[in-house]
Amino acid sequence: MTTEAAPPPGGAGTSAASPTAEEFEAVQQSPEFAALRSSHRSFAFPLTAAFVAWYLLYVLLSNYAGGLMGTRLFGNVNVALVLGLGQFATTFLIAWLYARHAAAKLDPKADAIKARMESGR
Repeated sequence: MTTEAAPPPGGAGTSAASPTAEEFEAVQQSPEFAALRSSHRSFAFPLTAAFVAWYLLYVLLSNYAGGLMGTRLFGNVNVALVLGLGQFATTFLIAWLYARHAAAKLDPKADAIKARMESGR
Protein backbone atom coordinates (compact mmCIF):
# COMPACT_ATOMS: atom_id res chain seq x y z
CA MET A 1 0.00 0.00 0.00
CA THR A 2 1.52 3.33 -1.05
CA THR A 3 0.60 6.75 0.13
CA GLU A 4 1.32 9.97 -1.68
CA ALA A 5 2.19 13.21 0.03
CA ALA A 6 -0.48 15.87 -0.09
CA PRO A 7 0.19 18.75 -2.50
CA PRO A 8 1.32 22.00 -0.90
CA PRO A 9 -1.34 24.58 -0.09
CA GLY A 10 -2.33 26.58 -3.14
CA GLY A 11 -2.04 23.74 -5.61
CA ALA A 12 0.57 21.34 -6.89
CA GLY A 13 2.44 23.63 -9.26
CA THR A 14 2.46 26.85 -7.26
CA SER A 15 5.41 28.02 -5.24
CA ALA A 16 4.56 31.32 -3.63
CA ALA A 17 7.28 32.80 -1.48
CA SER A 18 6.31 33.33 2.13
CA PRO A 19 6.37 36.95 3.27
CA THR A 20 9.17 37.86 5.65
CA ALA A 21 8.75 39.25 9.14
CA GLU A 22 9.79 42.66 7.83
CA GLU A 23 7.07 42.54 5.19
CA PHE A 24 4.47 41.68 7.83
CA GLU A 25 5.65 44.58 9.98
CA ALA A 26 5.49 46.93 7.00
CA VAL A 27 1.91 45.84 6.32
CA GLN A 28 1.01 46.42 9.97
CA GLN A 29 2.23 50.01 9.61
CA SER A 30 0.34 50.61 6.35
CA PRO A 31 -2.72 52.86 6.09
CA GLU A 32 -4.72 49.95 4.59
CA PHE A 33 -4.12 47.77 7.64
CA ALA A 34 -4.92 50.69 9.96
CA ALA A 35 -8.24 51.14 8.12
CA LEU A 36 -9.00 47.42 8.48
CA ARG A 37 -8.19 47.46 12.19
CA SER A 38 -10.23 50.64 12.71
CA SER A 39 -13.22 49.20 10.86
CA HIS A 40 -13.13 46.08 13.01
CA ARG A 41 -12.69 47.91 16.30
CA SER A 42 -15.33 50.55 15.60
CA PHE A 43 -17.86 47.77 15.13
CA ALA A 44 -16.76 45.10 17.61
CA PHE A 45 -15.88 47.16 20.68
CA PRO A 46 -19.15 49.14 21.04
CA LEU A 47 -21.25 46.07 20.29
CA THR A 48 -19.32 44.02 22.83
CA ALA A 49 -19.68 46.72 25.49
CA ALA A 50 -23.42 46.98 24.81
CA PHE A 51 -23.90 43.22 25.05
CA VAL A 52 -21.91 42.95 28.29
CA ALA A 53 -23.97 45.79 29.77
CA TRP A 54 -27.20 44.07 28.66
CA TYR A 55 -26.03 40.78 30.19
CA LEU A 56 -24.99 42.43 33.47
CA LEU A 57 -28.35 44.22 33.63
CA TYR A 58 -30.07 40.86 33.35
CA VAL A 59 -27.90 39.35 36.10
CA LEU A 60 -28.36 42.35 38.40
CA LEU A 61 -32.12 42.38 37.88
CA SER A 62 -32.23 38.65 38.58
CA ASN A 63 -30.36 39.13 41.86
CA TYR A 64 -31.79 42.40 43.15
CA ALA A 65 -35.19 42.86 41.50
CA GLY A 66 -36.83 39.50 42.09
CA GLY A 67 -40.28 41.07 42.28
CA LEU A 68 -39.91 42.68 38.86
CA MET A 69 -38.41 39.60 37.28
CA GLY A 70 -41.17 37.41 38.71
CA THR A 71 -43.93 39.57 37.26
CA ARG A 72 -46.15 37.42 35.07
CA LEU A 73 -46.76 38.76 31.62
CA PHE A 74 -49.16 36.07 30.44
CA GLY A 75 -49.75 32.48 31.55
CA ASN A 76 -46.57 31.15 33.16
CA VAL A 77 -44.33 33.54 31.21
CA ASN A 78 -42.66 36.15 33.39
CA VAL A 79 -40.27 39.04 32.80
CA ALA A 80 -37.21 36.91 33.67
CA LEU A 81 -38.06 34.33 31.00
CA VAL A 82 -38.60 36.98 28.33
CA LEU A 83 -35.34 38.76 29.17
CA GLY A 84 -33.47 35.43 29.34
CA LEU A 85 -34.72 34.43 25.90
CA GLY A 86 -33.80 37.93 24.78
CA GLN A 87 -30.19 37.10 25.67
CA PHE A 88 -30.22 34.25 23.17
CA ALA A 89 -31.92 36.37 20.51
CA THR A 90 -29.37 39.14 21.06
CA THR A 91 -26.48 36.68 20.68
CA PHE A 92 -27.76 35.45 17.33
CA LEU A 93 -28.50 39.01 16.20
CA ILE A 94 -24.94 40.12 17.03
CA ALA A 95 -23.47 37.12 15.19
CA TRP A 96 -25.56 37.91 12.12
CA LEU A 97 -24.65 41.62 12.24
CA TYR A 98 -20.96 40.82 12.58
CA ALA A 99 -21.03 38.36 9.67
CA ARG A 100 -22.73 41.00 7.53
CA HIS A 101 -20.24 43.67 8.61
CA ALA A 102 -17.27 41.38 7.99
CA ALA A 103 -18.49 40.41 4.52
CA ALA A 104 -19.15 44.01 3.51
CA LYS A 105 -16.30 45.91 5.18
CA LEU A 106 -13.59 43.66 6.58
CA ASP A 107 -13.19 40.85 4.05
CA PRO A 108 -12.60 43.08 1.00
CA LYS A 109 -9.91 45.05 2.86
CA ALA A 110 -8.27 41.89 4.21
CA ASP A 111 -8.36 40.24 0.78
CA ALA A 112 -6.69 43.28 -0.79
CA ILE A 113 -3.92 43.20 1.82
CA LYS A 114 -3.48 39.47 1.37
CA ALA A 115 -3.33 39.75 -2.40
CA ARG A 116 -0.75 42.52 -2.17
CA MET A 117 1.41 40.47 0.20
CA GLU A 118 1.16 37.34 -1.92
CA SER A 119 2.09 39.23 -5.09
CA GLY A 120 5.22 40.53 -3.38
CA ARG A 121 4.42 44.23 -3.85
